[in-house]
This record gives sequence, structure tokens and C-alpha cells, in this order.
Amino acid sequence: MSDTHPEQLLSEVAALPGLPGVYRYFDAQGQLLYVGKARNLKKRVSSYFQKSHDGTRIGHMVGKIVRMETTVVRSEAEALLLENNLIKTLNPKFNILFRDDKSYPYLKITGTRELFKPSAKPLSPSSAFPRMAYYRGVVDRRHSYYGPYPSAWAVKESITLLQKVFRLRTCEDTVFANRTRPCLLYQIKRCSGPCVDLIDHEVYAQDVRDAERFLRGETQAVLDTLEQRMLAHAEKLEFEQAAVIRNQMSALSRVLHQQAMDTVSDKDVDVLAVKVHGGRACVNLAMVRGGRHLGDRPYFPAHVDDATAIDHALADEGGETPVPGDPAERVAVQVLEAFIAQHYLGVAMPHTLVTSHPVGKPLLDALSEQTGAKVNAVHNPREHRRIWLEMAQKNADIALARLLAEEGSQQARTRALADALNLPDDQLDALRIECFDISHTAGESTQASCVVFEGHKMQNSQYRRYKIDGITPGDDYAAMRQVLLRRYGRIAEALRAEEGTADPLPAETVDASDAPEESAATEPTVESVAGPRMPDLVLVDGGKGQVSMAREVFEQLGLDLSLIVGVEKGEGRKVGLEELVFADGREKVYLGHDSAALMLVAQIRDEAHRFAITGMRAQRAKVRTGGSRLEDIPGVGPKKRARLLQRFGGVRGVASASVDDLCTVEGISAELADAIYRALH
Repeated sequence: MSDTHPEQLLSEVAALPGLPGVYRYFDAQGQLLYVGKARNLKKRVSSYFQKSHDGTRIGHMVGKIVRMETTVVRSEAEALLLENNLIKTLNPKFNILFRDDKSYPYLKITGTRELFKPSAKPLSPSSAFPRMAYYRGVVDRRHSYYGPYPSAWAVKESITLLQKVFRLRTCEDTVFANRTRPCLLYQIKRCSGPCVDLIDHEVYAQDVRDAERFLRGETQAVLDTLEQRMLAHAEKLEFEQAAVIRNQMSALSRVLHQQAMDTVSDKDVDVLAVKVHGGRACVNLAMVRGGRHLGDRPYFPAHVDDATAIDHALADEGGETPVPGDPAERVAVQVLEAFIAQHYLGVAMPHTLVTSHPVGKPLLDALSEQTGAKVNAVHNPREHRRIWLEMAQKNADIALARLLAEEGSQQARTRALADALNLPDDQLDALRIECFDISHTAGESTQASCVVFEGHKMQNSQYRRYKIDGITPGDDYAAMRQVLLRRYGRIAEALRAEEGTADPLPAETVDASDAPEESAATEPTVESVAGPRMPDLVLVDGGKGQVSMAREVFEQLGLDLSLIVGVEKGEGRKVGLEELVFADGREKVYLGHDSAALMLVAQIRDEAHRFAITGMRAQRAKVRTGGSRLEDIPGVGPKKRARLLQRFGGVRGVASASVDDLCTVEGISAELADAIYRALH
């Protein structure tokens, strides 16, 4: 075994059992490097340390290992599930990683559980006439949800389709309760007008049932039911009602013809195609739900080269059985299996997958164990499944080609900026730029933003917003001073401590309140995983005044002035005429309106402005709309407050609701409803 690793680590490796399990490697800073699974822990882990891997990616990783953790499990399937759970949670540096994006949209039909449940209690008007809605978030058992859909567009397209055929309402309950005449959707035959009693409750309920059956893929059964209803009306000489149902059948037939899936037996299927090229990969996921093709979405994994190089090196040495086929196919299979394992972990999934490459039996067994039903993966499909797969493969090719073109353009911009500012060009992949902007409305709700550009792209998980207090309203210079002190005070203090400088910085410069944006990914910041690090460039949105303020802060903190660059508006504040202003005394630089370097600077500056102004508007809206009014009412906690705001669309909607309306919200008693009403009036 290697003599470059701690003796304790090597002894732990030698003592490992020959059982299935999961192993984790850490570096000297405690950062997780790699998570792997094994049928035989001892054999697999020992293969990392039995020979030299110098000059390879696996050698780069193995050279950093100082600590190891292992977990023994009962089976390879259990090891696979645990491995991918840890990968998703911990984001190791040398694993194939897919962004954990489970925020798929759904189509929701409200109140169906209450509508179809026998009850002596009369239904409220809004409950008697359920509505369709686009939805993301936590599932409520009282409603029905259909999907998931690959995009918001797909949901809205389905809602439009159902409006044409079944004419269900889409208006909010507050709007529904206050209508005195039908809206435009009724006039264009997209709604049956339940808000003004233009349709009977029982007839509307039947339309809801038919819409749900259609979404479940029971299209022929829906057509048969509609035909029977039409004939029944005709026998009773109710020709107007029969004509309405005839029009529904015609609209539904047109939809089925457009989808070209009226004879397809598949109800719920996911189609997965993978494309690997140029060191990058794309997995295209197409969704079929209820027999309808809902569209697709591309996914681009990180760390493909590192992870596949490690796996192939170990497989070739006998650590595990290698994936058959040529190296390119092995990479594609690895990427596909990594996506399937990470994407479907802990979520509902269809029982049939159509894949562009074969999927290993251990993975399918693990998914079957998780879902409680057998999961099948079909490779080399026929008939309509083959058409779906060809579509997914073509879309994967297009998405990957677009990504490579965009990345090539972004790398060219990074190189152009480095050349323009005489920055070192040997490590452009690690070039880090931080940009600051200030936003307020006449001094109200001042917010500062810090956005980060690194690895040729914006790193939104590292964005920061700062609420600026204790300054004269509208003083942008004081705001800039405060945000720079708060951002770099801690880093400067840490750097001085590393260098052994005795004099501490003033307390005002050390502030830990630079919290990340709430919607950003919860990844560790640069300082938390690798010690303090200053960016290679600090952009401030402003000219000489803001640059002078930044220079004062950096002088106070003892930081390098050459890092500061101001983006000054050009003549007439026209886009493309911006000039760069330097804090270290260099002359201004005009890059040219068509310069790739200026395009990158403008991209970063505009992102900082967007991030600052959205934070400022949110803060201003909270102040102006009295967002805390509900919080001050005794008995209204976070859950009840969320239910009230969701039901009535905001504080104003709650304030305009009657006591009886408030009582319809789950958890709101008559006494509490009366207290809320009095507090808001």
C-alpha cells in the first residue's frame, strides 16, 4: 500500500470486511472528495491504495485522501441507494453530480376529495365547483395532483386543453366568490360559468370526473361516457345539452388527434436519452403521463471526467466488474445510471423507463425495492416507444451542442477580460470575480448585493444580499462602504491571523451577517471549505466615487488595491460605452462596445443589479403591505398564516374576507377568525 497516507488510514483499509457497503473519502480540510459503493468493501477500497496513480485524475484524488468513513449494509441495492443519497446531500468533488431539482410543476384540481366524499354537510360554493391550477409545492390530501410535468409551459398547455374540452374554472376562490357576471373565459367557451350559477353542481362534478379520467389516460372511457350522456339528452329531446356534449367530444377528438396517441397503451413512462461529447454530458428526460407526451427537460451533470476516470481505472484493475463496451459507451451508461439513481431517489416514479443505453440490474432492483413495485427499463424499444426515444435522443444532441457552444463563448469572454486587465491566464477556470451593487427607492429599503462569477459562469449558490442600516437614506457611498467592510472584514481578519499579524482589525469590520439568498442552493461557501480566499477581481457598479470608497475600505483592511475595478457609465449612460476605473491609479480603460470582455463585465454587473433590485423590492413590499400584521395576532402561527395567505392571495385578501370566510380555512376557529377580523379592521 501507499506510504504517502497516514498509518491509521492504511490500517483501517486493511481491516475492512468483505461485505457490501459505502465508503467516503475526505481531505485534510475535511472536505468530502468521493462517495462510492462496493459489493466487497475490502477489495474495492484496497484497489485505491495498491499501486501508484501518478499523473491521473484518480491519482490527484487519492493523493488528497487523509480520512475515510465506511458504512456496511445488507445488500448491493441498499448500498446503491445510500451512495446516491449521500451524493445528493453532500455534493462530493469527484462524483458525477446532477443538480437536485425536484421542483416539478403539477396540475392541481382543488377540493376533489371533499367533492366526491359522501357528507351531510353542504359544500361551500368554491368547494362545489373545483378549479384547475398550476402548482408547485407540498401536496395537500384534499386536492388531486397530476404530473409531474417537465415545465410550466406543459402544465399551462394542459390547462388550456382541459378548458377547451371540459370548461372547468381557473379563477381564484376570492374572485369566484365575488363575481356578479360571467368573465371573458365564459364568453370564449373556456369556462361553464359556475360563479354565476350557469351550470348545475352535478353536471359540473361530472365534468370534473371526466377531466380526471382524461388526465389518467382513460380517454376512450371518457369518450364512451360522453356519447352515452349525449344520446340520453337526445332521447329526452334536450338537444341544446346534447349539442354541448357533442362539442366536447369533438374538442376531445381533436386533442387526441394532435397528440397522435389515442391508440397508445402506455400510461406513465419516462424516456431517458444520454449524449456524451467534449467532456460534457446531457441526459434528456421526456415524460409521458396519462398516455400523453408532456415534453422533455435536459440535465447536465458536473464532474463527468473526474468521476468516470476514477471508475474506469478501478474497473480495469479488477476493483469491480467494468461496464461492457467501448469507453464512450461506458461513460454514457455511468452518466445514465447516476442520473436515474439520483433523480428518482425518494420520489414517486413510473414503473417503466425507456432508455438509450442498458441499465444494470442492481439499480433496477434498488428502485423496485424503494417503490415497492417492479421497475422495468426497456432498451432498444419498438413502435411508439422507439419514436419517443428517437425524439429524446435528438433533443439531447441539440441541448448538448447548445451547451458546448455557450460554454465556449463564455470561456472566450473570460480569456478576453483576463487579457484586457493583464490577469494571469494560466488558471482561468478558477478565476473568481465578485461584483457589488446598491439598490433603494428614494432611500427606502436599501439593499446591497454581491454576485459571484467563477468557473466561467455565475455561481448563484454563493450570492449574498445585505440589508443596509445605520446610514443616511440614499447615501450610496456609505452603503458601499458598509457592504465591503462586512464582506471582506472577516476574510482580512483570517488572512492576518494566518500571517501572524499582531494588530487585530476594528470590530466593525468583522461581521458574519452576509447570509445567502433564501432560494440559493445550500452549498458551502468558499471560506467554509478551503479557508479564506479573496477574489481575483472586485467589480463595483459605479465610477470614481464608488471606487474611491472601495479604495478606502481596502486600505483600512490592508487588502490589495489592484483588485478593485469600477464600471463607470459612458457618455449619455449608453450601453456599450462603459469604462473601467481602477483604484490603484491606472488610467481608465474603454474596452469597445463589441468587446467580449465588456460583454462579460456587463453580464456580471447586470446580474448584480438584478439581484439587488429584486431584494430591495421584496423588502419594500413587505414594509408597505404590512407583512407583519398577521404575525402580531395571537394564535396565528406560521402554518395558519401560510394557509390564510394561500387561500386569500395575500394580506389584503385576508383583510377583505369575512369572519365566515376565515372559518373555512383549516385550523381557524370561529373565535380566532373573529380575532383576525378585528385585528385587521
